[in-house]
Amino acid sequence: MIRLVIADDHPVVRTGLVGLLSDEPGFEVVGEAADGDDAVRLAAATHPDVVLMDLRMPRTDGVTATARIVAGEAGEPAPRVLILTTYETDDQILAAIEAGAAGYLLKAAPQAEIVAGIRSVAAGQSALSPQVAVRLVERMRRPEPESVLTARERDVLRLVATGHSNKQVAAALAIGEATVKTHLLKAFDKLGVADRTHAVTIARERGLLD
Repeated sequence: MIRLVIADDHPVVRTGLVGLLSDEPGFEVVGEAADGDDAVRLAAATHPDVVLMDLRMPRTDGVTATARIVAGEAGEPAPRVLILTTYETDDQILAAIEAGAAGYLLKAAPQAEIVAGIRSVAAGQSALSPQVAVRLVERMRRPEPESVLTARERDVLRLVATGHSNKQVAAALAIGEATVKTHLLKAFDKLGVADRTHAVTIARERGLLD
């Protein structure tokens, strides 16, 4: 039996997914979450095999919640996280994968694809919608200009812009302080600056923190 937690801020979507997956042989929905904080809490309480995670949710988004779950906040061994969302921009895909998601499917996918993706992720494999796989391959083939910040570098700078210390940034993103420093140094180099204040200023001027 594959135990599932479904995290989505839209009640109608959650209800639909619960109905869909509860009727599927071998699946058991053990919790429903309306935001990222609830997803982490429920995962810790119910010990699911897979968390189906939306990206855009109130309080704590899906990427941050994924990173917290993968980091062990929901217990060990950590549940596998499968992103199920309507969004498929390069930055969102990369941010989710960097956070530790085991798969990335679109809500518009056929039922059979979603079910197969859950089974794959529960078995320790990965699952990507064909559209997402194509975008990842294209992104890997297209070198990123040095002047463009990665999704994680922007995440770090956004938190720095709101007054977070390196320690607070690390806690918010579920990464180490050394990793935060590495992201900042790379951002400084790309933006041609030497400190946090100027990095935030230049990134805002270029529209990189919107």
